[in-house]
Amino acid sequence: MSVPLTWLYAPGDRPAVVQKALASGADVVIVDLEDAVAPDRKAYALAATVDLLSDPHPVPVHVRIHTPRDIPPLASLPGLGGFRVPKVTHATDIHRIADAAPGVPLFPLLESAPAVEHAYAIASAHPAVRGIALGEADLRADLGVREDDGLDWSRGRLVVAARAASLPPPAQSVHPDVRDLEALAAGCARGRSLGFLGRAAIHPRQLPVIERAYLPTPDEVAAAEEVVKAAETEEGALALPDGRFVDAAVVEGARRVLALAARA
Repeated sequence: MSVPLTWLYAPGDRPAVVQKALASGADVVIVDLEDAVAPDRKAYALAATVDLLSDPHPVPVHVRIHTPRDIPPLASLPGLGGFRVPKVTHATDIHRIADAAPGVPLFPLLESAPAVEHAYAIASAHPAVRGIALGEADLRADLGVREDDGLDWSRGRLVVAARAASLPPPAQSVHPDVRDLEALAAGCARGRSLGFLGRAAIHPRQLPVIERAYLPTPDEVAAAEEVVKAAETEEGALALPDGRFVDAAVVEGARRVLALAARA
């Protein structure tokens, strides 16, 4: 599969909504057993998710667990693509989950000040960790942040931790207003400038906005093609026709741009 840009949440206690999510075009579907499910529906949501994941699906399916007790009935199912682990604060949290679900990819969610402080330790805690993300609603409440840019330091910390741990760039947290697509697009542009790649969504109408925001522009593709072409004929630092010098890191970045553009 190409680089994931869209991660669509669907409540685990609503199988029809999950099926629509699987057909939505999202790169990854996240079946939610946590915040989207009322307490008296948790058991049903888990049972419905077990039934769903008894067979594999063309789209990767992750499960955001509510409690570690959700893990044993799900961990060995053929349709499970990974666990989203909420409220992780320490590397030891990851070791406990990895021991309970051997071989299952883990995606910790950092939702508090201690979690952000331990971002690199969490990201590098275990080979099962395949990506990290912020849970911005809980983090905002924990920090007492009112304005959106008050989270930018935490976002930058997450991007650096992921890179330092050799993980993919993190995807942005969800934009909660499913009707305000302009604000969603603006937020994606901001996230892209901070080093994020892709975004979680809570409604299918958000998916094309996210994808457009994160796909490279024609000018960016053309510039990347120029750099890669020059690298094919020269080694080391390169001089482009317009006088710019580029090194191996720039060439690597250009190749990432072209790989991302290929999904379009």
